[in-house]
Amino acid sequence: MASQRRTTKSLNLLLILCVLSYAIFAIAAKSYYDILQVQKGASEDQIKRAYRKLALKYHPDKNQGNEEANIKFAEINNAYEVLSDGEKRKIYDRYGEEGLKQFAANGGRGGGGGMNMQDIFSQFFGGGMEEEEEEKVVKGDDVIVDLEASLEDLYMGGTMKVWREKNVIKPASGKRNCNCRNEVYHRQIGPGMYQQMTEQVCDKCPNVKFEREGYSLTVDIEKGMKDGEEISFYEDGEPKIDGEAGDLKFRIRTAPHDVFERDGNDLRTTINITLLEALVGFEKTIKHLDEHLVDISSKGVTKPKEVRKFKGEGMPLHLSNKKGNLHVTFEVLFPTSLTDEQKQKIKEVLG
Repeated sequence: MASQRRTTKSLNLLLILCVLSYAIFAIAAKSYYDILQVQKGASEDQIKRAYRKLALKYHPDKNQGNEEANIKFAEINNAYEVLSDGEKRKIYDRYGEEGLKQFAANGGRGGGGGMNMQDIFSQFFGGGMEEEEEEKVVKGDDVIVDLEASLEDLYMGGTMKVWREKNVIKPASGKRNCNCRNEVYHRQIGPGMYQQMTEQVCDKCPNVKFEREGYSLTVDIEKGMKDGEEISFYEDGEPKIDGEAGDLKFRIRTAPHDVFERDGNDLRTTINITLLEALVGFEKTIKHLDEHLVDISSKGVTKPKEVRKFKGEGMPLHLSNKKGNLHVTFEVLFPTSLTDEQKQKIKEVLG
């Protein structure tokens, strides 16, 4: 029994190491800023808020048995460890991951090597899974954009480049009222008589103005995302003077496809077969979205508009290893005409 337990622990450790190795490899091909869904010039607070929301979403306790969520959680923590450290972030911005490796080799703490994932999460959230109530701040409007994603990207995962223009707060000449609040004071209106008064008091702040700026965004499409799901870029929405910008949210819409139609987690398609194939059987394959071939052959009789289900050949479920089903409808193509001789032969066979 002791030997069996040791074997099980070894296998579990090997699995965790494989997951982390995969995550580190995946991070190498993706910007840390893209992983946290923030712009390169994001402030410390923006990075913290983005990490908070993503870490809670993909935490292993909320996604038990979900390998993809564990990989995502590892990516998020590795990216946050670098971008939350001023020195590491400067090195990463200038030299990339190679610079971080050199930094580690020279005695610094390399990207991903200083703290483990749970240490980072516990340090940030105090060890608890409950979401802390954030201080109420004035926010700008969220911007919601419908994003048409190809069925291939939704099946395999992919990225899309999106051009965005938005208002940006810039310095302007002069001063403006800011941090306005109501202050209460008492005014004497007679011997021993006072009246409570309220007065608005404001500070003077440097003036600002709005300017339009354009830039390119990389949007990650995750496998199995459904219509209506959103990909958020925190504080990349409409700006708010003396507050925080709203969020930019891309809402997924599935683009039409030439071969397949999506139906939730399932896929549907229609295949034409001849009358002869319908009667005697046929050998056919369908090229799937990732180009693997699905065998839809039949040795029996196929009725017009018959639907056959192929398990596990549908869409992947978001943040899961499971897949839906593929439903194939068979349309039988009848001949437009027959000769007398053909009619006679059919009568002999089927009569």
